[in-house]
Amino acid sequence: MLKNIALLIAGLFLIAGTAMAAVEVNTADQAALDSIAGVGPATSKAILEERKKNGNFKDWADLEQRVKGIGERNSVKLSAAGLVVNGQPRSSMPAGTKPAAQAKPAAKAGESKPADMK
Repeated sequence: MLKNIALLIAGLFLIAGTAMAAVEVNTADQAALDSIAGVGPATSKAILEERKKNGNFKDWADLEQRVKGIGERNSVKLSAAGLVVNGQPRSSMPAGTKPAAQAKPAAKAGESKPADMK
C-alpha cells in the first residue's frame, strides 16, 4: 500500500514537471501544440502543414510570417505559455506596443514648480 502511494506521488510530480516544459514548434506533434494555451486545433494544424510544406521555422518572425493567425501580439502570448522556436522564447514586445509609462523624476531640491502650479 505504501509503495502504491509513493508511486502515485512520484507520477504526479513527473506529470507536473512535463506540463511546464517548453514546446518546440519545429518538433512538436499536434497534441503538444494543442497543449499550449492559445493554440487550438486549427492553429496547430496550420503550423504542422506549413512546417511539412516549407521546413522548420527559423525564428519567431518566420513563424509569424508563415502561419496565418500568429501575429506579433499572439506570438508573445504563445511564448509566455511555453512555445519556443529553435529553443528560443519570443524576447521582444510587438511593434506598436508601448512600454509601461515611467514615473516622472522627483523635483530636485531648490527647483521651483511652474507658475501655474504654485
